[in-house]
Order: sequence, then C-alpha cells, then structure tokens
Amino acid sequence: MSYNNRMAPLLSRTPGLAIVSLLVLFSASCGASVDAVASLEPIDVVTGWFDDGIIEGGKNKLVPSVSLKLRNKGTEPINSIQINAIFKRVNEKEMWGEYFGWAIPRERPLQPTVATAPLVMRSTLGYTGVQPRMQMLQNKEFVDAKVEIFLKQGSKVWAKLAEFPIDRQLLTR
Repeated sequence: MSYNNRMAPLLSRTPGLAIVSLLVLFSASCGASVDAVASLEPIDVVTGWFDDGIIEGGKNKLVPSVSLKLRNKGTEPINSIQINAIFKRVNEKEMWGEYFGWAIPRERPLQPTVATAPLVMRSTLGYTGVQPRMQMLQNKEFVDAKVEIFLKQGSKVWAKLAEFPIDRQLLTR
C-alpha cells in the first residue's frame, strides 16, 4: 500500500471536521469586537475646539477635541479595548486628524455598570490664526468638524461606536 492509499481514508473523514473547527474558531473570534462595542456606551460626551496654545509666528491654534466615558452596560467585565477617534471636516471624506490609544487596558478590566475615567481625544491638526480664538470660531470661512469613534478588542477588527459633531465652543482643558 502506498503512502497516498493509506492516507486517503483519513483525509476523506477530516475535511468536514476541519471545516467545522475553522468555522467555530472564526465565528468566536469575529464577534468579540462587535460584542464589546455593543456592551459599551459613550456617556458624558463633550466636544469642542481645544485651545492648543500659540504656535510659530504668534498664531493661535485650535484643534477638534472630544471627551467621553465608556460605560459597560453588559454583564461581563471587558478588557483590551483600543480606541481610535477619526476627525473629519463636515462634508469631507478624508481624515483630517486622529487620536489612537487604550480605552480599557488588559490589566484593568471594566466591570459591569462601571464607566471609564474621561477619555480625552484631540486631533493634532486644526486651525491657526492671528485673530482671537473666539473670533476664529465665528469666522465665515470656518468649516465645522465631526469625530467618528472606533473600538477594537485585541486583534479583532475595528467597530464603529459613535459619531459626534464638534461643537463650536472653546475648550481650555
């Protein structure tokens, strides 16, 4: 009996088992980020334009900012959640700036009904001008912005949590 003939009965039984095993692993790993996002809700959301100080040439700099907490509305602790805030100008598809970091570290799981400390996320890009900051916000050429918040658990795919308009208010902290 050749090698191929001895292996044929074994191989004919294992493809079904292999496929079922792969499907179970795939379905278990794909839903985790979506489940974590479904279990987290943004609360205490504040958006506005952060006074990023004076830059070269004595210009004022304003950057879009969002602050929020994430509350675990599920029944299990949640950990290893990364957060990505994508800032865009209204009516533009291109990213204008972003923030990336940890929302819930692996070492400190978020228990059910508990919220994180405030997560403050700011773009590195914004507006600069020589006029006072409040006048910058009222300028007729000022383009409003929005922020899209994405979460990811471990090595899973990013899942969209929420989208918020950036309010035309000056933030100093």
